[in-house]
Amino acid sequence: MSKEWKVGELAALTGLTVRTLRYYDQIGLFSPSGHTESGHRLYTESDIARLQQILSLKELGLPLDQIKSVLTGEALSLFDLVSLQIVRLKETISVQQKLLRELEQISVLMRGKDRLTVEDFTQIFHAMRMSHEQYFAERQKSWNTHLDRLGDYLGGRPNRRHEGGKPNE
Repeated sequence: MSKEWKVGELAALTGLTVRTLRYYDQIGLFSPSGHTESGHRLYTESDIARLQQILSLKELGLPLDQIKSVLTGEALSLFDLVSLQIVRLKETISVQQKLLRELEQISVLMRGKDRLTVEDFTQIFHAMRMSHEQYFAERQKSWNTHLDRLGDYLGGRPNRRHEGGKPNE
């Protein structure tokens, strides 16, 4: 008999919220394979594999409606997905370069003991906010790694090595 997880258990395993999993079910993106007699959602290993696909596509920056189309085979080729990732990486690099320029400019002003203006601080705050948003996108990627490890565990490969030759923990 294969293992099944209730929504709360799946949320704990993946780091997603129960609310997110229920929303994915509500919009038809990620529905459980079954339900208990009392109506609780039950997820299987194949459901978890689908969730990993969803989160990977989300990491590429696709909105949920496009992810749904990709998974049903209606849109986006592998080339399209790679192209989207290239665009996303270029945007990330651009945001980081802008933050670097702003910080360098502030550093020059501070070194010269010039008085910083409200506009100087506003530019820095804006650049830092953009960088902060990028940080949270990177955290999502870390969750995908977590899901990969979970998939390895479920697939009977708990000691598979990842980047850097470090075993899963």
